[in-house]
Amino acid sequence: MPQPEAPEAARPRPAVVVTVLSSVGLVAALCMTLVVPLVPQLPQLLGTSTATASWVITATLLAGAVATPIAGRLGDMVGKRRVLLGTLGLLVVGSVLCAVSTDLVPVLVGRALQGVAVSAVPLGISLMRDTLPPARLGSGIALMSATLGIGGGLGLPLAAVIVEVADWHALFWVAGALGLAGLLLVAIVIPESATRSGGRFDTGGAVGLSIGLIGLLLAVSKGGEWGWTSAATLTSAGVAVVALLAWGLYELRVRDPLVDLRLNARRAVLLPNLISIPVGVAMFTGMVVFPQLLSAPLASGHGLGLSLLVAGLTLAPNGLVMMLMSPVTARVSAAWGPRASLRIGLVVIAVAYGAGTFLLSAAWQVSLVIAVIGAGVALAYGSLPALIMRAVPTTRTAAANGLNTLMRSIGTSTASAVAAVVLSASTIPVEGTLVPSLGALRTTLLIAAGCALLALVVSLAVPNLPEPTEHVERVGPEEPDQHDEPVEAAEPGPASRPLVRGRVLDDHGVPATGARVTLVGHDGRQLAVTPVDPDGAFAADPGADRPVLVIAGLTGAQPTAVHVAPGQDTLDRPLVLARIPDPLAEIPEVARPAGCPSPS
Repeated sequence: MPQPEAPEAARPRPAVVVTVLSSVGLVAALCMTLVVPLVPQLPQLLGTSTATASWVITATLLAGAVATPIAGRLGDMVGKRRVLLGTLGLLVVGSVLCAVSTDLVPVLVGRALQGVAVSAVPLGISLMRDTLPPARLGSGIALMSATLGIGGGLGLPLAAVIVEVADWHALFWVAGALGLAGLLLVAIVIPESATRSGGRFDTGGAVGLSIGLIGLLLAVSKGGEWGWTSAATLTSAGVAVVALLAWGLYELRVRDPLVDLRLNARRAVLLPNLISIPVGVAMFTGMVVFPQLLSAPLASGHGLGLSLLVAGLTLAPNGLVMMLMSPVTARVSAAWGPRASLRIGLVVIAVAYGAGTFLLSAAWQVSLVIAVIGAGVALAYGSLPALIMRAVPTTRTAAANGLNTLMRSIGTSTASAVAAVVLSASTIPVEGTLVPSLGALRTTLLIAAGCALLALVVSLAVPNLPEPTEHVERVGPEEPDQHDEPVEAAEPGPASRPLVRGRVLDDHGVPATGARVTLVGHDGRQLAVTPVDPDGAFAADPGADRPVLVIAGLTGAQPTAVHVAPGQDTLDRPLVLARIPDPLAEIPEVARPAGCPSPS
């Protein structure tokens, strides 16, 4: 149920909202790659084997994948800001736990808690939609969406610097401090969203999806280590298939599903989510391949022999360019639509990887290639949430963005697995160790280019939906001297003219799907008529006049109305439609006249 919006004077500036939420997303994404520089040292630092130590990264991946759709649904139900604060709190707790531990189990638990915070990205995108004015929404979403890539691009050099100058525990103290700062800023600056879906949390759906995702990601991320045909890999994959099929059947039958499969099966939602997987592969492949090229010994004939710190700084342009490209993404989407932004980004990624197969002989060439890849990823990532939010109700934005973030995570996990298979299949011995051959490095880059081209082909089928405000249906004349002319449908008014917004529910608190809302002026004229969205929300354009009455009607229900105060654009409470009872339902069966049907 929507809550009263904050007064205009109490609302934070759009630039402040974008800065705070994007910073939080950046911190959450950074935690995903924070320990990469420590991977070779983890067995010694934690007193365990190499295979066991790799769970320090896997635990974060699994926790993030499971938590993202759950946090998105909870955000839609009880408040996105509230859930965002909870995930940041877990990030802080997890960081501190890792910072004070030298044993494997506490570090695994802490890394899992850090992984939960990746859900801050879809929650932040949805908060932006509910908070920012339309003029700032495109650039804000583009930046927030790109933080997943920016964090990965900046995390490696930042972590390398910290490891060079301090103890490894300092990585987690820094992450904890950044998480705490983000938590406080969100608590102070960001208002709670007024849009709620209500309903009951789908515990069964959450359990089923968690089992399926854990099985799938274990098979993908550990298959190379366990063996792709080993019992452990095949068992994990089998559990994933069975669990996800059972989960899908369950979700189609439950009243308030964790993931609305019918909604996500729509072409306008399904295709952007599918595209996110190959885009995730293309984004992360460079972060896997180029460090191995940069750090490989010069004796290999193609390696550049750089230290971890210099290699990290060489890759830093990737994240920096993504950050700088966010406003460009917004301008491209505003001018030609998010589909065009997506397609341009995919072309840029494919061309960059294709050129990258020839530009591998110097550090500056790698920096150039990774920067161009970052530009393409920023264009593609920034457009995906915009496409999805045009196709889903306002009360499902956090869950929809959470699912999209999950698809990207599956893509990045797939990138790691594919790169590991290709790079390990062709190696050469150098100075007592095996390094990937130049041919293997180029093959992996070409696979990433192919993924971008595959996503480009799929993007051709993505429908071109209008902005949500363009669904408004307005009736009546624009000028007061035309009152006697027939009432006709017209295009929405200028963006600067405020829309009257609200929600329509039935007497059980469920969105009144199929209802229509009428705005009435002071002289009794109809100013606008608009249907409600599937979530019961509406946004109607009253034209040049101000409405004094909002009337909601639905077949089989008593109409209801509410007065609109001068200057009021959002209704403080929903319009509730009471269903008209069937008069025959009160007549005993034995007394019902012959021929009258039973109410059932």
